[in-house]
Amino acid sequence: MGANLLAVRSHNAALVLDLLRTAGTDGISRLELADRTGLTPQAVSKITARLRDSGLVAEAGRRASTGGKPRTVLRLVPEAGHAVGVHLDRDELRVVLVDLTGAVVGERGAPLDLGAGAGVVVEAVAREVEELVGGGGLGGGAGAGAGVSAGGGADVGVGTGVSAGACPADAARPVDPVCPADDARPADLARPESPSRRVPHRTPAGTAHLLGVGVALPGPLDHAHGILHRVTGFPEWDGFPLRDALARRLGVPVVVDKDTNAAALGLAVGGEGGAFAYLHLGTGLGAGLVIGGGVHRGARTGAGEFGHQVIQLDGPPCDCGNRGCIEALCLAAVARGDVDEAARVLGAGAANLVGLLDIDLVLLGGRTVAADPEPFVRGVAAVLGERARREGAREAAVPVRVAPGGARGVTEGAAQFLLGPLFGRADG
Repeated sequence: MGANLLAVRSHNAALVLDLLRTAGTDGISRLELADRTGLTPQAVSKITARLRDSGLVAEAGRRASTGGKPRTVLRLVPEAGHAVGVHLDRDELRVVLVDLTGAVVGERGAPLDLGAGAGVVVEAVAREVEELVGGGGLGGGAGAGAGVSAGGGADVGVGTGVSAGACPADAARPVDPVCPADDARPADLARPESPSRRVPHRTPAGTAHLLGVGVALPGPLDHAHGILHRVTGFPEWDGFPLRDALARRLGVPVVVDKDTNAAALGLAVGGEGGAFAYLHLGTGLGAGLVIGGGVHRGARTGAGEFGHQVIQLDGPPCDCGNRGCIEALCLAAVARGDVDEAARVLGAGAANLVGLLDIDLVLLGGRTVAADPEPFVRGVAAVLGERARREGAREAAVPVRVAPGGARGVTEGAAQFLLGPLFGRADG
């Protein structure tokens, strides 16, 4: 049996779980848990007993004590639960399966056309997720709910009976954007995927409870309700309830957010401290902001639409409808092969962020940066350095570096949308 996640509904249990997670394989004693959480030893004993009964926690041996009998040490059981992270880009799909520590235990990837239509895209995501977790019913069929909110009203837990590969009866209407009839799917969906574009498929022998699926994709969108807005370059997605469509198709909780927010969350969970901006330059340009230790989404998930700052009033048109946006100028320079100019434009936008938010660090990521990182780091740093000198700043310019995590940064961050609430992170 997998973990009974009803055992971790309380804030105190999340605190204990988080300490167990950070303690790693060495584990931590109940007395240390009480000292570090401020809970009474009796409360810690009750919480850890429930966690052990659920399968989330196990004994990790004994540790010598300064007095009295040796202390029993507890550890988190990483394989007691899993989460799926999905990066839905404009032209490709990447999926990872992670355990409770966030370690990747399986991954897949495939080409994708985000403009192929909602039904095609939802089906492609569902297929990759199902293949990754073993091709059968998701979550092992146990059907236990969780009660740890994952945002947007979805509780983190196991699905309740929608079998993998099938749509519920109420979705079988004549015109259904989520579950199209087989003969309505474009022919290219049935073609074999290019081996050169696929990520090696590694699936564990079995998974315990699946917490759910986190999906990251370009914005703008409504994170709270899982609804897409006019995704730049793909206006046909405006108003589509992606979260609910995927949850209905897969039968597990789904959380939807911007790709930049996913990457920023992954960096914060990974130990990146302070206030920082993650700038993602790939097929588009956006930013993820971490302020006060948490992802800053804004009241309507509108924070971080970095690429659509207008910095040239009579500049070239952008797919968003404006002219002279940083994204349009930056991508045009990349297309010309002028990486130095692209970095200078990116630096101008980064300087605006530094001036507006007084952040501590700028991190660069995305496939375009990854293809040639040094000139981007150098170019953005040069613009920020010139800004600092011009303003007579006493401190050094805000540092710039490539974000750790590489190509999987967004995908792994998307899985944290589900893991975060389990360990007490409200921004998960």
